[in-house]
Amino acid sequence: MPNWQVSQRLGRYQDVDPSATAAPRAQLLWIHAASVGEVQAARALIAVLDDTLPEAEIFLTTMTRQGRAVAQSLLPSHVCCALAPLDISPAVDRALKLLQPNLYICLETEFWPVMLITMRKAGVPMLLLNGRISARSFAQYQRIKGTIKQVLAGFSAVGVIQEQDKDRFCQLGVPADRIQVCGNLKYGLRQPDSAEQAKKEYCQLLGIQADEVVFLCGSTRSGEEELLLPVFTRLQEKYLGRLLWILAPRHLERLPEVMALLEQAGLGYELFSQFSLSSEGDSKERQGNIILLDRMGELARLYAVGDYIFCGGSLVNKGGHNIMEPIALRKPVFFGPYMQDFQDAVGLVLAAGAGVQVASPDDLSDRLLDYPVDAPVYEQACQAAEQLAQTQQGAVTRQAEMVSQVMKDRG
Repeated sequence: MPNWQVSQRLGRYQDVDPSATAAPRAQLLWIHAASVGEVQAARALIAVLDDTLPEAEIFLTTMTRQGRAVAQSLLPSHVCCALAPLDISPAVDRALKLLQPNLYICLETEFWPVMLITMRKAGVPMLLLNGRISARSFAQYQRIKGTIKQVLAGFSAVGVIQEQDKDRFCQLGVPADRIQVCGNLKYGLRQPDSAEQAKKEYCQLLGIQADEVVFLCGSTRSGEEELLLPVFTRLQEKYLGRLLWILAPRHLERLPEVMALLEQAGLGYELFSQFSLSSEGDSKERQGNIILLDRMGELARLYAVGDYIFCGGSLVNKGGHNIMEPIALRKPVFFGPYMQDFQDAVGLVLAAGAGVQVASPDDLSDRLLDYPVDAPVYEQACQAAEQLAQTQQGAVTRQAEMVSQVMKDRG
């Protein structure tokens, strides 16, 4: 492990960004996110906090190195991104003494007992935002209810995703008047620019022509690309050379596995990183019709070029992925039967008519072929996606207001 990682795990952040620990300072908000998914939630929250609390500095920690890397690529440059300290007293005490946060914001279910109890004893106000408790976690927490109640007692307020989460937090000892049902931060992500601007940039970069149809499969998991090959073949037969397949594995370390699969199938491919615009605006000329996304932090925006969008982790039993990311770009979305981790999003998308859940790869092929991109039904789904994205902005606003209220109460 590199020295800087060891230092950060031990709560030493002097070498991260001098502005993060410089004195005097008006306010410091410490936001903790577990990994990539929570970073997406933090991104939505920070976009609003930059407007509502422009004087505050933001220090974000993650538990995983990948989460930190994604945070650095997605978040504004003024946000200092680091690895979280180990949940042991020396590391936590050292970080707290150094940073002296005015507010600690914990996202989702990152209940690190030493951190939370130490923060409480030090008198640091704490918020739990985008809180959720799965049925499995709830059953585990009930076995140690006394300990969990003590850990949760330090939160000034808890913002949860849905009513079921509120009920579970109440049963674990959080007073009902401290809990607010807000919706999901991840689904209220504001795009930094318009979907049309993102589409224009990526079409230029990848040489996508106006008559091409883009089949974009995002966050695919092990075993899923093999299931998608016949789907690609059937779409290719329909569109006769006008189909571009963009394949984005969920974890970049799986790229060799996906490359080997395509090569075994006799399919050529190009890597996204091979394309770059010159100062004259020219890009490398694309040679084939398959592109592998090999760069983190691009997918949420890259969805803008997709016509048919499939969200992975759902044809194989991996819990699914955030189907609201393409929705935010006015794109209808297709996904498989395994969506355990995003059931609330499934309900929203299906009720709005902004997506299609399929039972199998064959079902996916059939639905895509029956869903032409130039038909009125497709445009209706795009409009439904746009309307759904707009309604989710309220989740971000409500939770940002909780932050502002705590800061106001603390002076």
